[in-house]
Amino acid sequence: QVQLVESGGGLVQAGGSLRLSCAASGRVFSVGAMGWYRQEPGKQRELVATFTTGGSTHYADSVKGRFTISRDNAKNTVYLQMNSLKPEDTAVYYCNAEVRLAPMGPMTLYWGQGTQVTVSS
Repeated sequence: QVQLVESGGGLVQAGGSLRLSCAASGRVFSVGAMGWYRQEPGKQRELVATFTTGGSTHYADSVKGRFTISRDNAKNTVYLQMNSLKPEDTAVYYCNAEVRLAPMGPMTLYWGQGTQVTVSS
């Protein structure tokens, strides 16, 4: 099957930076759109940023100008560079990816296990 493995979370002071990584591995034929979401306790998961195969990016208003999403197609990896972090950015961050397992097969959406980001004031 397919696994999305995230890394890079941790504790940082307000104003600091973190870089998250998410690599797709396993029975991957091709990868479509990739993205990052986050979830605070008791709240719904919300979109942070997405990156399509066509090169289009989309950001939540709350992170525009501070976060940058990028991808390395050769490594099936998506990154999230987070600068000027704020306490309200504290959440579990999840990556997702549309993965095709075989030629002409359907795209299936997979999720990572999540990585905690904590921003102290």
